[in-house]
Amino acid sequence: MIGSDDAVREVSMPLRLGAIVDLAPVRDRERPVWLALGEDGTISRWDVAAGDHEVVGTTTLAAESDRRPWNGHRLRRRLHASHDGMFAAVVNDYGRFGEVIDLRTGEVTLTLDNQGGHEETVPFSLEFAQSRGRCVVVHRSAWNRLDVSDAQTGVLLTDRLLPGPADGDAVPEHYLDYFHGALYVSPDGKRILDDGWMWHPVGIPSVWGLDQWIEGNEWESEDGPSRVDVCGREYYWDHAMTWIDSVRVAVEGLGDDDDVMQPGARIFDTSRTGQGGLWRMPTAVELIAFEGPTGRFFSDGTYLFSGDDSGLSTWDPVVGKLLGVVPGFSPTHHHPGARQFVQLADGVVRLWA
Repeated sequence: MIGSDDAVREVSMPLRLGAIVDLAPVRDRERPVWLALGEDGTISRWDVAAGDHEVVGTTTLAAESDRRPWNGHRLRRRLHASHDGMFAAVVNDYGRFGEVIDLRTGEVTLTLDNQGGHEETVPFSLEFAQSRGRCVVVHRSAWNRLDVSDAQTGVLLTDRLLPGPADGDAVPEHYLDYFHGALYVSPDGKRILDDGWMWHPVGIPSVWGLDQWIEGNEWESEDGPSRVDVCGREYYWDHAMTWIDSVRVAVEGLGDDDDVMQPGARIFDTSRTGQGGLWRMPTAVELIAFEGPTGRFFSDGTYLFSGDDSGLSTWDPVVGKLLGVVPGFSPTHHHPGARQFVQLADGVVRLWA
């Protein structure tokens, strides 16, 4: 069995870090190096193994007035880090605003506004990626539009204008009736997974190619040839999902409607498409579905990990077999490079690796 509570250890949080709102892994490091967002807006680089930390930036993002929570999700600050830890983004999940910060200079290089539009139903769509050796940031700029900008300069790389319809009553070409949600870049950095939804409320995770979008077709995120729908679930989105590798995606929930959803995982091959499709898009091939996984999802490229209040479970996503459980350990974050799981709790960090 993989996993043991004997491997869980506690690390005292450095006092000068203060109250931590969020963590983000510096993925290019094999050491457990994290960016930490303090309650006061301070951003620190923290090497958990060495115990070293230093202030590297501060966010100036203004607070937004909270609104009626959708599905229990309250507006909160979220921290994102570029793979090399040189850039950070602080956004208001379930809100409108955010910013990108160059941690080498402290400069805000990009001010973000997703323009609203049922923003309370989704985390702020944002992910860092790489394109031709430069750091780029994918971000929601309207309810149905994502853009890519250069993280260092803030220059928009996906400038496009929706054409007017030839017929006054027709839908314009490339029009996307889709509310973008949480974003996940594949481990090889070549594809992006979007946990969005469309009206009437149906969650439809979708995948498309980043290179094709940034370097070729500016409409790739709307209706490009690399775009694939993963599945469709009525009234069900903003739940756990993760890349297993650069092709397979794990999605939480067994069923096609919120009213009948059961705990479990569905594994899809996004490089293959089945016959037909959802809403005119090709649909990924489902490889297996199995009961059990619930809570947050993570992966190390081989296994699927699920974490809820009962503990952290390890699964074989090929056959759907439970391989082990770390009871009582419910991680909130995962560092892929260091293969470390972290649970933030009352000024103490619990670790499992």
